[in-house]
Amino acid sequence: MASVLIALGGNVGDVRATFDKAVANICGMAQATLIARSSDYSTPPWGEEQQDRFINACIEIETNLDPHALLFTLHKIEKKFGRDRANEKRWGPRTLDLDIIAYDDAKLDKLELTLPHPRLFERAFVLVPLAEIAPDRLIAGRTARAALTGLSTESIERLAPLH
Repeated sequence: MASVLIALGGNVGDVRATFDKAVANICGMAQATLIARSSDYSTPPWGEEQQDRFINACIEIETNLDPHALLFTLHKIEKKFGRDRANEKRWGPRTLDLDIIAYDDAKLDKLELTLPHPRLFERAFVLVPLAEIAPDRLIAGRTARAALTGLSTESIERLAPLH
């Protein structure tokens, strides 16, 4: 079983309800076990800044799917929840974004998938929830906790649990 870290994001619709359903879909469709789920965080948009704030979270799962099969499954789940990768604006609004952050300690550099995620250490909106569930996990020789020391987290707000 591979230990996989996945980032969730979205800013269209009831994102937090979508996250709950998406996590259930990930576990079912990837035959995965949920190991940990971070809190949800309200975060400023990144890249394309003229849009609503995002909700972000991270999960850790264990799965037997290889990285490409998992990516295919995550894209199917995004589509199920209304994402249209072919016609969307880069870094624009979206119902659901699922990114593989790390897959065990695999290193992969393919057009369709780079592991670990190439912009992980630039993105506080991923590192904050990641540090909540895996603060000391080494990813490309760094930890989320250490990477956060160089980034601003002032506009990232932890949201109260829904239930």
